[in-house]
Amino acid sequence: MSTFATERHPMHGLDIAPRFHHLAIQTDDVDSTIRWYQEFLGATVEWKLDSFSPLTLERLPGIEKLVELKIGGVRFHVFDRAEHSQDGPDPLGYQYQHLGITVDRAEDLVALREQWLKARAATDLQWARDEGPSDIVTDADGMQSLYVVDPNGLEMEFIYFPGAGS
Repeated sequence: MSTFATERHPMHGLDIAPRFHHLAIQTDDVDSTIRWYQEFLGATVEWKLDSFSPLTLERLPGIEKLVELKIGGVRFHVFDRAEHSQDGPDPLGYQYQHLGITVDRAEDLVALREQWLKARAATDLQWARDEGPSDIVTDADGMQSLYVVDPNGLEMEFIYFPGAGS
């Protein structure tokens, strides 16, 4: 397995240790997206906003609602924008292609795949992409992956690293 050491570059002089905080999801249906993440991953609503700073309004014209969902240490900021295009992301355009989330055990991938199928059957939502979860695949180093999409067509990879992998 490839590992990358982190070391400070002498020219940068930065002494910071960034940590992942949240992924922002722009959608045309905040309530349906919330229901999906609650049904699929057991997400909880941590807070809601409907009043925004001038900077937020400048960066995200038309934002009307923002909700933070939390699952373990992962947060999703789900928000809408007036007159959303509903065109979905350009598959060849510049974008984050997927979000990778680790799990502790290989059997967690099986449980997540089953839960995705249950959640899809239990929710009556409009889907941007009509595709089910991938098979669970194992690479040459033993890392296992499961790929799923949410109703907005956003892709997540759930990953199990055997041993001391990361």
